[in-house]
Amino acid sequence: MPGTVVVWNHVTSLLRRARTRLAATPAALRTRVVRNTTDAGSPGTEPDGDRRSRRGRVRLVGAATAVVVLATGGVAVADAHKTVTLDVDGVTTTVSTFSGSVDGLLAEHDLELGSRDTVSPTGALQDGVDVVVRHAHQVTITADGAEQTVWTTALTADEALTMLATRGDDVRLVASRSAEGGRPDLSLDLTLDGAAAVQIDGATHPVPDGSTTVAEALDALGITLQPLDRVSVQDAGGTVTVVVNRVVVQDVTTTHEVPFNAVEQQDASLYEGTSKVTTAGVVGVRTVVDRVTTVDGQETARETLSDSVTQAPVDQVTNVGTKKKPVVTKPSTPAAPSAGTPAVGGGDAAGLNWAALAACESGGNPSIVSASGKYHGLYQFSVATWNAVGGAGLPSQASAEEQTARAQMLYNRSGAGQWPHCGPRLFG
Repeated sequence: MPGTVVVWNHVTSLLRRARTRLAATPAALRTRVVRNTTDAGSPGTEPDGDRRSRRGRVRLVGAATAVVVLATGGVAVADAHKTVTLDVDGVTTTVSTFSGSVDGLLAEHDLELGSRDTVSPTGALQDGVDVVVRHAHQVTITADGAEQTVWTTALTADEALTMLATRGDDVRLVASRSAEGGRPDLSLDLTLDGAAAVQIDGATHPVPDGSTTVAEALDALGITLQPLDRVSVQDAGGTVTVVVNRVVVQDVTTTHEVPFNAVEQQDASLYEGTSKVTTAGVVGVRTVVDRVTTVDGQETARETLSDSVTQAPVDQVTNVGTKKKPVVTKPSTPAAPSAGTPAVGGGDAAGLNWAALAACESGGNPSIVSASGKYHGLYQFSVATWNAVGGAGLPSQASAEEQTARAQMLYNRSGAGQWPHCGPRLFG
C-alpha cells in the first residue's frame, strides 16, 4: 500500500545518508575521537584542537545515534507491516496493513459490523491470517410446514440448510417473488460445491451449468411460473433442490336438493277416508360457491363464499276428505261367492262385484300404493283399517285373495260406505 512504500523509502534513505557521512569522516578525526574518548577524564582546559575534536566526536556520535535510532525504527516498521487476506461475504482481497488488531483492519476498510454479523479471528492481527467477515441477512423458511423469518450469515443455500437443519425435519428456504416478471429471488446462491436440481410437475431436472440463482436455474430450463406458484429450496438427499409447487385457486359451484314438505288439508267435498294430491311437491335447489386451493393437483384449502337456496321447494298439498259416507242398502239376495274366494265375515259380501270395486279403486293392481303412501292394494286399505280387520304388515304386500277376504270382512262390518266413490260398483 502507498504508506508502506513511503515509510520504507524514507528509512532506507536516512540510513544511506548516515553511512555516507560516516565514511567521509577523516581517519585522523576518527582516531582522535577514540583517543579523546579514552582521556576524557583528564582535568584542565582543553586545547582548541581538542575542543574541535570533541565537537566532531559529538557530531559523529549524534550521527551514529541517528543511525541506530533509524535502524531500530526500520525494524519496528518491518515488524508492524502485515499482509492478510480479507474475505467479506465471499469476496476476497489481499491487503497490506500496519494495524495491530482485527478491529483496526476493519476500520481501515470502513467495515462496520451489526450485532448479528460475524468476524473471525478477533483480537490481535497476525501476518498472513485470513480475516473472514459475514454480514447477517434475513431469509424466510418453512420448518415442518410453519413459516418464519430467520437471520443467517450463510452465503449459499446448502450452507443455510445445513445451519438451519436443527429447526425441523423438513426445513425449506422460501423464495420471494420479485416485482419484475414474477421471477423468484432467494438472495442466496444455490450451491458452490455440490449438485443442484429443479423439481416441478412430477419430474426432477439437473440445474444447468452456470446457474447460481433460483431465477437463473428456472430460466435455463425454460420454466414459466404462474402467479400463485410457490418456490422453495430444500436438501434432498445431499442435493440442493429447487421445488416448484403449482398452486391453483378457483371458485367451484355445486348444487344440492332441498326436500319439500308434505301438507294435508281438509276437504269437505271428499268422503271420509279418501284423499287427493292437489299440489305436487317439487324439490328446491341449494347453490354453494367454494373457493378451492389446490397444490400440485391436491386440494389443500376450501373456503365457502356463498351458500343459499336459489330455488325454493314447493310443498306437496294433499286434500283429505271429511264428507260423511252414504249408507248403502245391502241386497236382499246376495250372490254366491266366486270360486276360490273365502267367504270371510259372512255370506252377504261374497256375492258382490269385488272385481269392479278393485278396478275402480286400484285398477286391479294388488301391490299399488297411493301417491301419499297412505292407501294400499286392490281396495286401497289404510294400514289402520287393514289391521282392524286382522291384516298384518302392509295390504299391498298381501295376496289378492287375502285382500279380497279382508275387504269382504270390512264390508260386512261397515257396508259399502268404506268406498264412498267406488262402493256402488259392488252392486253393478
